[in-house]
Amino acid sequence: MLARLAAQRLIARIALHHERPAICLTGGSGPQRMFELLATEFEGRIPWARVHWFISDERVVSLDDTLSNMGTAKRVLLDGRAPADNIHPIPTSKGAAPDDVARRYERELQSFYGATTLDPTRPLFDLVLGGVGPDGHTASLFPGWPQLAIRDRWTAGVDKAHVEPFVPRVTLTFPALASCNEMLFLVHGAGKRGIVERVLNGEDLPAGKARSNGETVWLVSEDALPESIRDR
Repeated sequence: MLARLAAQRLIARIALHHERPAICLTGGSGPQRMFELLATEFEGRIPWARVHWFISDERVVSLDDTLSNMGTAKRVLLDGRAPADNIHPIPTSKGAAPDDVARRYERELQSFYGATTLDPTRPLFDLVLGGVGPDGHTASLFPGWPQLAIRDRWTAGVDKAHVEPFVPRVTLTFPALASCNEMLFLVHGAGKRGIVERVLNGEDLPAGKARSNGETVWLVSEDALPESIRDR
């Protein structure tokens, strides 16, 4: 099962960092089964008191809104397990200005990291979870959007989403996402086959540009794997 393998890789990354592991979660439907496994079967293998949890992007809604990525992760995985101080949601609220929220989250990330400049030899995250949207976006980095070109910021506001739900977002930028030991893409479902083929064939899409400074791994289910990729 893809979700099981992803959960095992996440736990392995945590085990390699004995002091203060940092995991960057993602929203969408892709990681939900993995979250459920981590909260049940693998719960005892996570040193909850030490692990810090972040999120790659967020809709500008309140944390208790059903659209909230971190709100979902909290309900399914983190609440009752991770200490509140170890959960680092993007500080959104309905009507907030995305750029203002982005700056606040950047300051939180820099405080956790202990510097305002990312060092390629010292990753911000142990593992970053990634997904692929129907248009090839990852996090809230959409095709053709100006946020793709940002190199001097860790976060960015997104005034308008490229896909539903059409609400403003805040996203980590490519440099922040890349600052990890492992970037793990988790993709499943026949509906993703076409976009996976486009990304893996090198089309100019955000999901294809998101790469770890360490290891980048794609876990793709059998039904999402294009015929043109199977024999590679």
